[in-house]
Amino acid sequence: MQSISASGLEVKFHQFDETLTLKDDHVIEGYASLFGAKDQGGDVVEKGAYAKSLGDGRKVKMLWQHDPREPIGIWDEVREDARGLYVKGRLLDSVARAREAAALTKAGAIDGLSIGYRTVKSHKNERGLRCLSEVELWEVSLVTFPMLPEARLDAHEGKSDGLQDLAQVFEDARRNLAARKAR
Repeated sequence: MQSISASGLEVKFHQFDETLTLKDDHVIEGYASLFGAKDQGGDVVEKGAYAKSLGDGRKVKMLWQHDPREPIGIWDEVREDARGLYVKGRLLDSVARAREAAALTKAGAIDGLSIGYRTVKSHKNERGLRCLSEVELWEVSLVTFPMLPEARLDAHEGKSDGLQDLAQVFEDARRNLAARKAR
């Protein structure tokens, strides 16, 4: 699902399988976006969509839940590869919210990343999906409700899928209420 954050950026959520890891309670890495994967909003990010933005020298911010008042770390590496947008960074242990994020990620309560971006170029494909061919990437956030529910985080041992199932129930209910409100 695409939405607009308080800063006016589009945000896109992504939940992970074994691609997001938390090491030593502070180093986090994984894929913030997968090329060619349709999200719940019907969008598909195309390979190369981030290239121009990443080449302009802008530092991509690490935020908590897309809140520009809550930076929680530093992305040391943000790059495109054949699979998608790979990120690796550090949660700052001197920041209280970052310590909370590390604990929540380790426990499995937080298992998603989300990108904050502006669409530069897009088009509709033959199936009516919006294909993002160029985006201006501003931030990658740790989030509760990611965009691709079929991808799961497995960053710790003994994680229960029950919490993720409950999170999906809440996300589905939120979407249904929003759709009813829009009518």
